[in-house]
Amino acid sequence: MKKSRTLLESFKYAVSGTIYSFKTQRNIRIHFLTGLAVLLASTFIDFGTVELLIIFFTIALVIITEMINTAIETTVDMVTKEYHPLAEIAKNVAAGAVLVSAINAVMVGYLIFFKRLYHLAGFFLFRTGSHIFIIGLAIVIILVILFRNKSKEV
Repeated sequence: MKKSRTLLESFKYAVSGTIYSFKTQRNIRIHFLTGLAVLLASTFIDFGTVELLIIFFTIALVIITEMINTAIETTVDMVTKEYHPLAEIAKNVAAGAVLVSAINAVMVGYLIFFKRLYHLAGFFLFRTGSHIFIIGLAIVIILVILFRNKSKEV
């Protein structure tokens, strides 16, 4: 009979998995460093509690989806070394989740930082109608992904 884990052991395993992900996965390091840069930039801007919570949750979402993607890819690789269409689907769907969370992070970052950056710089991107540009860009990316997949199915 296997002994159940203590709470401390559970935390140890969770930290170990996080460290493994950070050490071995380039994309997690990129997301982590980008999130850290956003948090550092946030210290120079007077955000409210809700805005900071949204930023924290958005950063966590991207890192969490990347870690789940890593777990799924590792599991698939453990189960089969040969090509299998279902293995490819599992990996692609997991990677797609990361893509969706990353696009969400860009949109959230843009919308939260927009007013503050406009007052600081007023760059080309931050002129009237830029919200429409950014939302349109997100829609185009989503449509390209959807239509690309539809054309592959035929």
